[in-house]
Amino acid sequence: MATQDKALLMHKVEGTLRTRMFANLLEEAVDEIQDHLDEFEISHITDGTLETEDMLDSYINAKKVGGRSEKTLVRYRYVIERFLKAVNVKTKDITTEHVRNYFAKEMARGVAESTVDGIRQILCGYFGWLEHEKMIRANPISNIEAIKFQKKERTSMSDADMELLKRHCQNIRDRAIFNFLLATGCRISEVTNLNRTDVDLDNGECIVLGKGNKERTVFLDDVAVLTLREYLSSRNDTCEALFVNKRGDRLQPGGVRAMLKVLSEKAGVDNVHPHRFRRTMVTRLLNRGMPIQEVAILVGHEKVDTTMRYFSSNKNRIRNSYRIYTA
Repeated sequence: MATQDKALLMHKVEGTLRTRMFANLLEEAVDEIQDHLDEFEISHITDGTLETEDMLDSYINAKKVGGRSEKTLVRYRYVIERFLKAVNVKTKDITTEHVRNYFAKEMARGVAESTVDGIRQILCGYFGWLEHEKMIRANPISNIEAIKFQKKERTSMSDADMELLKRHCQNIRDRAIFNFLLATGCRISEVTNLNRTDVDLDNGECIVLGKGNKERTVFLDDVAVLTLREYLSSRNDTCEALFVNKRGDRLQPGGVRAMLKVLSEKAGVDNVHPHRFRRTMVTRLLNRGMPIQEVAILVGHEKVDTTMRYFSSNKNRIRNSYRIYTA
């Protein structure tokens, strides 16, 4: 720090202490502080805080260290940068009113309430972190309540849907993928990242790397084991991936989605995608009495509340249970 900057700092310190100390003690305190100050190099920050870009970079780096996936980090950065550009105010000067106006404009241009609430959660996490790190005085979103929206019930696949889809699988690889998704409820990225060596067919289990680089064990039923054995026996490539494309390269998530889209059209079953297999698997296990805590561990959820969002309630089953418990 330049000499004039140190003099300015000491002037501010002295002005602060003058109202809190007796005059005879003030001079001694100022001299002692000056002596200590001369021992240090002090960086001067013009506005008393980090620049907006540095704030965001620091937040993204913190979340990366915390285990967030690259896809999640890209989403965070996009949402936060878009908000900051729209309000066009220094981060430390953003108020609750700025946030409310932004949300209102988003909904006015047709953005769904559920999407806006997702934006709210991301921004709340960002500003909450800045507040915790003392980069801003207060989180401007802490007093904004969750945005209410109508939750659509997402259904799992019926036994008839699954049978139709299975009948229209074009080859052994597609059947193996179908049965693997249904048995494990794995995320599509977890499936495509698997290698042959990750699967123990003798014990009907495999280790997958989930969100946050957390490993977990998933299990295969007899049908999944059988079709995987047949599929792996049919291959003559040297690729280490569990599932490959026609060229013998690792199958990518887009390739699985494209396969399921064709399968959906041929079988006449709507809305067939990888996550629906996950929902179906969770629903089947819960309907058959598996404790929800164990299902959560199986699918890699830290909170059972998340697992419940995947559960498609069966009206007939609930009606029958009600009659049993009220009889």
